[in-house]
Amino acid sequence: MNAGKIRKISNYVIIVLSTLLILTSLASLVHDIPRWYLKILDFPRLHQFLLGLLLLMGFALLNKKWKLASLLLTAGLLSAIFIHFSFISPYLLGDKVVPDANGSEVNSESTVGILIANVLITNKKSGKFKELIGNTDPDMVLAMEVDQWWVEELKYLEKDYPYTMEHPLDNAYGMSLYSKYPITDTEIRFLNHNKVPSFHLKVSLPSGNKINFHGVHPVAPFPSDKYPENIGEQGNEQQKEVELLRVGDIVSENELPSIVAGDFNDVAWSNTSRMFGQNGNLKDVRIGRGLLNTFSAESWFMRWPLDHFFVTGTIKVASFKRLPGIHSDHFPLYAEFLIE
Repeated sequence: MNAGKIRKISNYVIIVLSTLLILTSLASLVHDIPRWYLKILDFPRLHQFLLGLLLLMGFALLNKKWKLASLLLTAGLLSAIFIHFSFISPYLLGDKVVPDANGSEVNSESTVGILIANVLITNKKSGKFKELIGNTDPDMVLAMEVDQWWVEELKYLEKDYPYTMEHPLDNAYGMSLYSKYPITDTEIRFLNHNKVPSFHLKVSLPSGNKINFHGVHPVAPFPSDKYPENIGEQGNEQQKEVELLRVGDIVSENELPSIVAGDFNDVAWSNTSRMFGQNGNLKDVRIGRGLLNTFSAESWFMRWPLDHFFVTGTIKVASFKRLPGIHSDHFPLYAEFLIE
């Protein structure tokens, strides 16, 4: 096969891929049609952005005839690149919407360090997670996908974390919480599914300040034969996950500073996450601090941020980082907040 034919075939491949990217990019903007296959187009924004750049460069190098069709394809690619960049740029280049705490402000009485981790229900290697908790020494630990085995494995924490909430389940949506600080008004709610809990509580800091904490793990936006799903009661394709929106409403009803944390099974730039933030006047800690992709820990390439911290009020960030893997498909996430 001569070079000219290879060039021609390569150009056709680029045209086909570019057309598909343009169509999926436009489809990803549709939020009022609740279909799971439209929902998941929100996830790989960075990947589609990079693919758009590569296709644009490839087309510019290989295309010889710059007629109307070529110009339209180029315009479409530029539009696709812009669409995806507009979603991820606040995280990579934007200002921090939750300010950093000054070093002089940070003290042990006014801060709370929170470690959240989806431990993966099928993961039976707890050693790395235990070691991570010991090395990080958070004030609170929220573990997700815990079953009874995991609850028993984490019982040792009660010595240093005497305030606990536990709701183990075999459906990958169990949760447990461990706190060094006193917790009150504890409540387990089922906001959208009767087998998917969320934790709601007040935390009293040594300074005397109190905060509301909401631990959430909504259902993933795709069909499942094994675990709870959110495609509608009739098994149709409709996307019906509303837990985050209801948490936003709960937050809006309380004047105390609030922290919402957990595995959202959703990216922060999705329409659902944005509406949730607006409902509760919640701010995304990740904005201005990078993507910090937490899923999938099992892939170096297909990763996006599914685990989150959202906060209200005058809360500031003393530390925010992704932690090493724990044999789960999620990386743990840690944040330390200054509560004024």
